Amino acid sequence: MMSLPTWFPEAVGGVAAVCTTIAFAPQLIRVWRLRRADEISLTTFLLFSVGTVFWIGYGLLIGSLPVILANLGILGLALAILGLKLRWEHTAPSPPP
Repeated sequence: MMSLPTWFPEAVGGVAAVCTTIAFAPQLIRVWRLRRADEISLTTFLLFSVGTVFWIGYGLLIGSLPVILANLGILGLALAILGLKLRWEHTAPSPPP
């Protein structure tokens, strides 16, 4: 069996962290541009955010910087989307800029 360099697992985690964090950016941009988030499930994003907090805790417990940083980024984006949803939930959508 071939032995992997010690840095390899962290590099894989780093790439996964970047991909999963960036995945939320298009949704945030869309919500911001449309000034509406009625298609966003409040329950799903709340539960997802709670799960992400637990992932951050897990990352702290195992000392994994990629897990911690990725989930901090994801949590920030998810909370931004939630905040915009709550802000614009009961307002009429405005035309995109």
